[in-house]
Amino acid sequence: MTTKPLRIVIIGGVAGGASAATRARRMNEAAEIVLLEKDDEVSFANCGLPYYLGGEIAVRGKLLVATAEFLRRRFKLDVRTRHEARRIDPNSKCVEVFDHHSQQSYQLEYDKLILAPGAAPLTPSLEGLSASGVFTLRNMSDTDRIHHAIGTSAGKRAAVIGSGFIGLEMVEQLQRRGFQVSLAELQPHVLPILDPEMSQPLMDELAAHGVSVHVGDGIQKVMLDRAGGASGVMLASGKVLDADLVILGLGVRPQTQLAVDAGLQIGASGGIATNRWLQSSDPHIYAVGDAAEYPYGPTGTSMRVALAGPANRAGRLAGEHAATGQCAPMASVFGTSIVRVFELSVGITGLSAASAKRFGIPSRSVTVIANHHAGYYPGAQPLTLKLTYSPEDGRILGAQAIGREGVDKRLDVVATAMAFRGTVRDLAGLDLAYAPPFGSAKDPIHQAAFAASNQLDGLEDFIDADADLTGLQVVDVRTTNEVRDRPLTAAPQAINIPLDELRTRYVELDRSARTVVSCGVGVRGHVAARILRQLGFHHVQNLTGGATLRARAVPSR
Repeated sequence: MTTKPLRIVIIGGVAGGASAATRARRMNEAAEIVLLEKDDEVSFANCGLPYYLGGEIAVRGKLLVATAEFLRRRFKLDVRTRHEARRIDPNSKCVEVFDHHSQQSYQLEYDKLILAPGAAPLTPSLEGLSASGVFTLRNMSDTDRIHHAIGTSAGKRAAVIGSGFIGLEMVEQLQRRGFQVSLAELQPHVLPILDPEMSQPLMDELAAHGVSVHVGDGIQKVMLDRAGGASGVMLASGKVLDADLVILGLGVRPQTQLAVDAGLQIGASGGIATNRWLQSSDPHIYAVGDAAEYPYGPTGTSMRVALAGPANRAGRLAGEHAATGQCAPMASVFGTSIVRVFELSVGITGLSAASAKRFGIPSRSVTVIANHHAGYYPGAQPLTLKLTYSPEDGRILGAQAIGREGVDKRLDVVATAMAFRGTVRDLAGLDLAYAPPFGSAKDPIHQAAFAASNQLDGLEDFIDADADLTGLQVVDVRTTNEVRDRPLTAAPQAINIPLDELRTRYVELDRSARTVVSCGVGVRGHVAARILRQLGFHHVQNLTGGATLRARAVPSR
């Protein structure tokens, strides 16, 4: 009697589905593995699409991670491109598939089913969005259309709507291709996943490269020319941005309709609910990628995190479990992500201060501005690192970083520490690689951790960079020349006592007043705060990030 081989059906390729398929094969040579992909390309580098459009990746074929033919040959997979799953019947364990080649439907039985349908770009119902010249960027077909439009554009004017990662990458790459680019963002600052003061250098960088930035102003409609093509966009304010190429980067929505129709549980963040082994509410059906929810480390809940890294890791585990019945549990995800915007790099892992507040999670934050490697070694570049942590036990909740060099290194260190439920004290004790070309003996990671530990120990207290300082005794401990060249923003009452004079001139201050000390970036402020506290000043706070961060956080008046 011949035993029927295990049949694993995977819906969707790219990161999650293709990883699941190849891992399943490596774990089970006898299984029948069918990979359904509704588009032409089964596995491509969607994170690389903007860089192909900008010309940094010169050859289109470099974006194809694995072709259907390669997967068939190397992994003995039954790859079916342009085969679209239309319906799942969990009771009969069957998928209804539409073959776009033959225009015929057929039924495909499964023993295990892995859903990797991904996500679709958000496209609001607005006038003119269907016009030629208006695009979203999600797959190779989108890429080919945009590539053609870039090459044939007469006006070389583009409008990018939305300043998430894709939007910012497209701004950079379109400018590289010679376009005059406008960027519109509904939220008050670009890259809204960041805290506002961390985003301000991005605004400056965009402006320095000739990008016209419009924040707090969403799209109202697309303007059309006489031929019915895009000629620009009108914003909610009524402002018109001229453009014959419009890129919508408004975010994505998970493709969960198949799962909903099959009766699978949808989680609180809108993705398919899964357990640690990526099984849905039906144990024979798994979910991975942008449509699935994962354990989210900072909150301990499940959340949809639409990033390639988690999708690849989840696909690998789901493929193994489907093929063998066991795998390691899915590790918590922290949403670690980074983007380059011209000469700047900026990224985040875990929670920002704003998102911690939104989730109702008690938090504190410290921000340091320090060189990415030893200041005396040529080429040192300032890096801003904001660390968010629990005020109860110092557990790290997240970090944001922005600078010209060294951003990825610091984010990766913090993300690793969070994976092991590390605290700011753990960060303070890390033994990091040091030589002048690479870092400093006291790395920005250490400096942020020292500041947070001081706050936990009651040695120092901080006040946010954007705090209202009205009515407070503000002591600016920079030199007289520094203060003259750049007065402390929105603090006209600030008293300038240079740090080296503070021990003799403290008598000019009111010991009983609530006092805020400030310097350039916060280092001298720390010394000043310790001096004043030990001289009998009981209500002393150090202005986070000093005058530099305050200038970003508070508009000049």
